[in-house]
Amino acid sequence: MRAARAVLELLKANGVKHIFGIPAGSVNAFFDELYEMPEIEPVVTKHEGAASYMAASYAKYSGGLSVSIGCSGPGGTNLITGAASAMREHLPVLFITGAVPVSTMGLNASQELDAAPIFRTVTKHSVIVKEAGELLSEVVKACQIAISGVPGPVHVAIPIDVQHAKVGEPDIPLLPPRRPMVPKLDVIEKAAGALLNTKDGCILVGQGVRGSVDLLIELAEMLNWPIMTTPQAKGYITEQHPLHWGVFGFAGHETASNLVTEGAGGALLIVGSSLGETATNNYNASLTKGRFTIQLDFDQTVFNRKYAIDLPVLGDIRLSLLMLIDELKSLGLSGVSASGQRKAIKQETPVTTDEVYNTQNVLRHIQSSLPADMRYTVDIGEFMSYVIHHMKVLEEDSFDINVHFGAMGSGIGAAIGSKLAEPDRPVACITGDGCFFMHGMEILTAKELGLPILFIVMNNARLGMVYHGHSLQFKRTHPSFEQEPIDISRMGAAMQIPSYRINDMNDLDQDAVNGLLNSNGPAILEVALKDNGTPPMGDRVKFLSSFGK
Repeated sequence: MRAARAVLELLKANGVKHIFGIPAGSVNAFFDELYEMPEIEPVVTKHEGAASYMAASYAKYSGGLSVSIGCSGPGGTNLITGAASAMREHLPVLFITGAVPVSTMGLNASQELDAAPIFRTVTKHSVIVKEAGELLSEVVKACQIAISGVPGPVHVAIPIDVQHAKVGEPDIPLLPPRRPMVPKLDVIEKAAGALLNTKDGCILVGQGVRGSVDLLIELAEMLNWPIMTTPQAKGYITEQHPLHWGVFGFAGHETASNLVTEGAGGALLIVGSSLGETATNNYNASLTKGRFTIQLDFDQTVFNRKYAIDLPVLGDIRLSLLMLIDELKSLGLSGVSASGQRKAIKQETPVTTDEVYNTQNVLRHIQSSLPADMRYTVDIGEFMSYVIHHMKVLEEDSFDINVHFGAMGSGIGAAIGSKLAEPDRPVACITGDGCFFMHGMEILTAKELGLPILFIVMNNARLGMVYHGHSLQFKRTHPSFEQEPIDISRMGAAMQIPSYRINDMNDLDQDAVNGLLNSNGPAILEVALKDNGTPPMGDRVKFLSSFGK
């Protein structure tokens, strides 16, 4: 058995069903072995960067280890951004890169690059393996690191000759499951006591609440405390819940901002947020000012970064919430009905086609024409702020917004990874023309895989967020921010992908949308719209402007 085959057997035995990447000379041993391994499907993308986003999304929605592969040199460097993104989201992705033969290292071999130290900056673990007899154990070690403790990406570089070397018939181990991180009971008791003795508090929810929303809501209803979400966590708490006060942070809601500045002054419970820039409205000091602050997280490095935390609770979010609820019940606190007890976000009027043709109205109208359980993978751009501020959370886990790393084009790969991980969940990607020109050809990957994903392309023929940011900050914009208008629906038609273009509100036709949804593969819904209104970016521009004074 070749060493490459041993690695693939390990991945197969541990439930890996897809490998995202592009074949090339320095990884061809792996792709050659896949001919004989139908259990693992190679997802051959158009760019390794997109492969890395797909792998990260697949890890998020499958709940397990994901794998991405690229050649030595440029293939590996193209994976770096996805690795950094996966690191920010705590996603267990194994990145495999090829490397030149050991005997040619340092001799300026084709595509030679020592990738291990580069990946080390954006992963939990990165190594190059120069001995075939050590490869399997090193990959096992890397995978264990990826899924243990605080999950995250890892990287293994494998020279060509090592991949092809014979290693006999090694035993293929099963990876041990991740060991839960159990919070300390005395800390839970202190937290429960503090919550019980505070009558006026609020909850800030980050993306770490994923998989624990039911317990979060139970706790909020017991306390009768309002819930705010970070932009990254939009999609976890539905609009209908009376304790939901909207998004705090980038493109957030006035209701949430007023709650922070004027109300709920007793305590703040932070659940699964690292309190980064976009989550805190540019490190707003009012967030914790005068409040007893409790923070729940499984990553101890997030405590006391920018904000002083009175009581950090280290442990898996679900276990921490479960233990808090049990402790509060033992102290005599029972659940209450939250119906009508809090003022929700201002309700907006239904959209009609005779309204102004702008981003807000178009996105709201499109959402009203799509299934309520649609998951939106949202790319990076001007439109993202409108999504965060105006689109509604109708069902749980319905938005995927990687705003705090902010890689343009990542939403396109995320849509494909999501659909492969959860085939029964409808998926739409909201992207822009700038993002589409970076990674839009992955729509062909979706077509080749037969994935019914709706790609909503907001086409304003410019780098919209850059344009508005410069206009607000510097009172001028460079002509290069504008782009030549391109009919993206015609590009889709050239690829034989069902496409429809919207030029005004009257083009928002339900039958046309239904036709796109009923196609047997991806479809493009292009919105040609140059919106000169100011996007609801909150204090982002004010924060950037502070550095020019």
